[in-house]
Amino acid sequence: MSVIYILLAVSIVVAIAFFVAFVVAVKKGQFDDSYTPSVRMLFEDELIKDKTNKTILTKKD
Repeated sequence: MSVIYILLAVSIVVAIAFFVAFVVAVKKGQFDDSYTPSVRMLFEDELIKDKTNKTILTKKD
């Protein structure tokens, strides 16, 4: 039973360490995208297609 407490404590410490590493990476700008804005103008804009429901009305005799 004591092994469970040890594993629980170790897993909490590891989780906190990963969270701190993530926060530090975000603060330093590790996940900032500096490449995409410079090449965005080279790509063509996608056309937005109008999806209207076109039906043919017929006259019933």
